[in-house]
Amino acid sequence: MHFGMDFWSVFSMVFLVTAIPVAIMIILEKRSPYKTAAWVLALILLPVFGVFFYLFFGQEYRKQKLFSRKGLKSLTRYRRLSFRQLRQFEQSLQNIDPKVREKENIIRLLLKNSNALLTTGNKVKILNNADETFSSIFEAIETAVHHIHLEYYILSNDKTGNRLKNLLIKKSRQGVEVRIIIDDVGSWSLGNKFMSELRDNGIEIYSFMEVRFPRLTSRVNYRNHRKIVVVDGRTGFTGGINFADRYLEGAKGIGPWRDTHLRIEGDAVSCLQVVFAADWFFVIHENLTGQKYFPLLSEEKGVPMQISASGPDSDWASIDQAFFKAIAGAKSKIYIASPYLMPPPEIIFALKTAALGNVDVRILIPEKSDAAIPMWSSFSYIEELLEAGVRIFFYQAGFIHSKYLIVDDIFCSVGTTNLDFRSLETNFEVNAFIYDEEFTAGLKKYFLSDLQNSREIKLPEWKQRSWIFKLRESLAHIVSPML
Repeated sequence: MHFGMDFWSVFSMVFLVTAIPVAIMIILEKRSPYKTAAWVLALILLPVFGVFFYLFFGQEYRKQKLFSRKGLKSLTRYRRLSFRQLRQFEQSLQNIDPKVREKENIIRLLLKNSNALLTTGNKVKILNNADETFSSIFEAIETAVHHIHLEYYILSNDKTGNRLKNLLIKKSRQGVEVRIIIDDVGSWSLGNKFMSELRDNGIEIYSFMEVRFPRLTSRVNYRNHRKIVVVDGRTGFTGGINFADRYLEGAKGIGPWRDTHLRIEGDAVSCLQVVFAADWFFVIHENLTGQKYFPLLSEEKGVPMQISASGPDSDWASIDQAFFKAIAGAKSKIYIASPYLMPPPEIIFALKTAALGNVDVRILIPEKSDAAIPMWSSFSYIEELLEAGVRIFFYQAGFIHSKYLIVDDIFCSVGTTNLDFRSLETNFEVNAFIYDEEFTAGLKKYFLSDLQNSREIKLPEWKQRSWIFKLRESLAHIVSPML
């Protein structure tokens, strides 16, 4: 009895001193009620651990800004161009297919929330899976004469990573400038030897927001999930594929890795370069300027597109907002491929509203995942979507890691953003927003092909899942806003 009283006395004291003040801080931040409730519940159930978990992973930085972009010259120039496009919006759309006019609200939104310049002089190719992607990237790197810029969440010390390393060393010895940004968490296991070999050969490589004691802070939660390659300012790549063997060989227990990437040539590459230049400015405070890095825009006819970057350094959750706008404005169809399905409430609401309004909404996700808790959390959203008429498909031929959105046969977005809280609200991400009927038809063809390797989940079947299954997904659902 005495022991019990002592335990509860200590517990109450810890709760009063730690959990309650932090809970008040969270409430005063005025986040969405959904996220606020999740964090407060974590503090109540785990008062000590919950406090540390919040301090490391829970703080919001969008309003505080992780770093200043003051003095970043390339961004200033493209902001001026985007402001001019907004002022002269009708003139800006002259090289656009009239069919795209119905999506001009998305164009205007991205110009406002992320200064995403609309470019038209572009050629874009879908790279289906890692073999096509790596072949195309290595081919482009071989042709480099001035610079090669890479920004990646994962760079692995394996066959694929070493193939890249050896090629970059070769180009550096030829006098080509090589700059690399890696995420410090995603590329944690890369090793000093790998990086030293690059640096010894004149290659600049830096980690984005290093996570090292004693500098371990809540910023560990804000990771650079971007995948960018820019060669000579004229050829660029982005999408879902990192430099690691598993993208080629598959993952143990889940099978082949299915993914989607883009090769971009033309004016939009300068917009990818702006994103890289902003992050480079952050890691070493060096400006990249001049026509060698930013060729003059041609403004020729081609595939119209915008490059939007989103993260805790930006004023708005620009990609989240663009997804919501596209889904809410859909007239006939919405096709989504994503490895994780943990959308914020506004996206869930938009998807259900669209389906109830007779829009053909289909979502393709993996049945087997590379992460258990996100998988169970993804499952927790399925029933309410099925009830609204959203069609859910489980990919059967391995693990689908593609990240794209197709709306109404005229608009699509491909990039690094998963349909989950982390990508849409927390990580540094980048997406291409493309307004072209022919390109969208090509992406739709791959989507429908992947559906042939999938099984559709029907509501009566899903409701028959076991209580243990339901318990797992319910527990995972609680923490989904924190994942």
